[in-house]
Amino acid sequence: MKRYLLVLASLIVALSFMIESDKEKTEAQFAKISAVVKAEFAPDRRLKTFEPSLFISSTGDTLVLKGSTTEAAAKKALLSKLTEAGLNVLDSMVLLPDPALGGTTYGITNQSVINFRYSPTYSAESATQTVLGTPVRILEKKSGWTRAITPEGYIAWVSNGSIAPMTEQEFNSWRDAKKLVITTHYTLLRSAASEKSQVVMDGVWGNIVKYVASSGKYYKVALPDGREAFLLKKYATDFKEWINSRNPTPENIVATAKQFIGFPYMWGGTSIKAMDCSGFTKTSFYLNGIILERDASQQALTGEDVDISKGFDNLKTGDLLFFGSKATADKKERISHVGMYIKDGEFIHSATSVRINSLIPSAWNYYDGSTRLVRARRILTKVDMDSDIVSIKNHPWYFAK
Repeated sequence: MKRYLLVLASLIVALSFMIESDKEKTEAQFAKISAVVKAEFAPDRRLKTFEPSLFISSTGDTLVLKGSTTEAAAKKALLSKLTEAGLNVLDSMVLLPDPALGGTTYGITNQSVINFRYSPTYSAESATQTVLGTPVRILEKKSGWTRAITPEGYIAWVSNGSIAPMTEQEFNSWRDAKKLVITTHYTLLRSAASEKSQVVMDGVWGNIVKYVASSGKYYKVALPDGREAFLLKKYATDFKEWINSRNPTPENIVATAKQFIGFPYMWGGTSIKAMDCSGFTKTSFYLNGIILERDASQQALTGEDVDISKGFDNLKTGDLLFFGSKATADKKERISHVGMYIKDGEFIHSATSVRINSLIPSAWNYYDGSTRLVRARRILTKVDMDSDIVSIKNHPWYFAK
C-alpha cells in the first residue's frame, strides 16, 4: 500500500510538471501572437490600447482571453490567430469604452492641473497633464483610476477624483454653456466673493469654468463636478471671446513662451506649473488657441518640414526645432527634445527650466545639445489642415459642430 501511494504521488508530481510545462508553452505562444498583433494594430500605447491577457485553468484545459483594447480589428485578428495556432479561447476581452461604464463615457478635468500616468498607480511613469475644464473621453475604470483620452488623442490613466464623469447629454450641456477662461498665471477660487473667504481650489492660466453669475469684483462659477466658487473678474474673461481673440502669429506664440522663462522642467508636465520640453511647446500654442500633439516625437511628424541641411537661414520665428539622433542604416531616427525658434540663431525651450539658448557655437548662451539638432517643422502653416494640429475653436469637444 505504501509503495502504491509513493507511485501515485510520483505520478501526480509528474502530471503537475507536465501541466505547468504545457502552461508555460501556451503562455509563450500567446505572448508571441499578441506581440505580432500589437505591432500591426496598436504599436503606440499613447494612441491605442491593446492589453490582452490569458487565463489558464488549473487543469490547463480552459483558456480565457481577458484584458482590453480600443481596437476592434486587433481583437478580431488576435482571436483568429489564436484559433489558427490551436488555442481555442473563451472571449472575455473588453472592447473599450468599457460597456460597464453605461453612458458615462465623457468627462471634464476637475482640478487646476491633473497628472496622467501610463498605469493605474501613483508609482507609474508620468505621461501627460490636462488643465481644469479640458474635455476627455473615458475608456474604463479600475481600482480608483480612470483611463481617458485627451483632446489630442493621448491615452493614459488618472485618479478618479480628477475627472468629473458625464453622460453625453451632461457633457453637451457643459460644452454649450457660457464659460470663462483664466488669463493670469495663478489665482485662487474662493467660497465667497471675498479674499478672506475659504479657498475652494487654485487656478492657472488656461483653466475653463462655467459662468453662473456676476457678483461685484467676482464671477460666480461652477466647476465640472458641480461645486461653486468665486473668481476675480480681472483674472478671467469669456471663453468664446478669448478663443475668437486668439491670433496665433509666430510673434504672439513666442511672446507667450517667454512668459514662462525660469519656470521649472518636469517630466510629463504640460501646464504652467511645470513642463517638459514638448509640454512647453504644447502649452505655448494652446494659450494661443492651438492644440498640438503631446510628445516631441509626435510633434516632429506634424506641420511642414523646414530645410536646415545648410544652416539656419530657412528658419522663421515660431518654428519648432527637434533634437535627438538622426536615422542610420542600423537605427531609426530618435527625437528626444524640442524647442521653439526665436531668431538670430536663438531658441527657447524647457531644459532644467524654461530658458533661451543659441544654436551658434560662439554665442554666450550656446546650447551644448545643438549638435543633436535633427529637424525643424513649421506648425502655423498647417493649422486645421492636418488632423494633428487643430485649433480649439474647431475641435468638436470644445464647440458643437
